[in-house]
Amino acid sequence: QVQLVESGGGLVQAGGSLRLSCAASGRTFTTYAMGWFRQAPGKERELVARINWSGSSTSYADSVKGRFTISRDNAKNTMYLQMNSLKPEDTAVYYCAAERSFSTIVTGARSWGQGTQVTVTA
Repeated sequence: QVQLVESGGGLVQAGGSLRLSCAASGRTFTTYAMGWFRQAPGKERELVARINWSGSSTSYADSVKGRFTISRDNAKNTMYLQMNSLKPEDTAVYYCAAERSFSTIVTGARSWGQGTQVTVTA
């Protein structure tokens, strides 16, 4: 399995931007599809964005389309989530995740990071 560590969360005003990073250990990073999930208090975890092993395919939740961009740098074993035009409803703990398949990551993942808090104030 791959070990994942998120960074980049914080407190931002509505309309602001943040960039999350997910650093992966191990030499098998390029074999994994990756995703960002989030969970707000009292709500179920949701998949925000996913990316295939090469970065050629991405997908987004409707709630973040046009505002968030997922990317990865396989040379650095790192995945990113650029979040622009943030809204208070984006407030959540954000988790990066790794899974063998771009399609199956929709339902879950085999490796998870510890999470990073994103708080957006009105």
